[in-house]
Amino acid sequence: MSEKELTFTAEDNPAETTDMPSVNGTDNDQSAENQKINTESVDPLASLQAEYDALKDKYIRLYAEFENFRRRAAKEKIDIIKTAAQDTMTALLPVLDDFDRAKKSAENPESAEPFSEGVALVYQKLHHVLQQLGLESMDTSDPTFDPDRHNAVAEIPAPSPELQGKIIDTIEKGYLLGGKIIRHAKVVIGK
Repeated sequence: MSEKELTFTAEDNPAETTDMPSVNGTDNDQSAENQKINTESVDPLASLQAEYDALKDKYIRLYAEFENFRRRAAKEKIDIIKTAAQDTMTALLPVLDDFDRAKKSAENPESAEPFSEGVALVYQKLHHVLQQLGLESMDTSDPTFDPDRHNAVAEIPAPSPELQGKIIDTIEKGYLLGGKIIRHAKVVIGK
């Protein structure tokens, strides 16, 4: 047998191909056209391009999501570093308040106990160290009451009409740590 006889195709014997019915009951010519259409619609280059576009889109979305995560994690890390000592600072605030009261009492000319020079130096050093760590006291010299920064613990009759709804006295200082309120100022307002 020759190679020509072994490789028999539909083109070699056109009479047989037109006489044979197809599986679905139509002519083989229609089946060949369907196969031609199917091969045209499944173009390997278009298929690869579509797959490439899908993978590229997925990569871009994943990269953007990772960048957002990285920025968010860096911001959270900075926030944690800024307020890492918040619990320690909050625990030290009553001691700082006691120190302030002792200093104020000692500065009174009628006081029997003076504020010694050594204690004054320790007081200054403590304030300096806490300020370096980001602790700052709230300024309550402005008489305007701000409910976001102040906690009104009492209302007393205002000595004058312009002090109604304003801060009359500060009972306890408020403090900020890195710009974030860690304790609201306790104030008395006029009614």
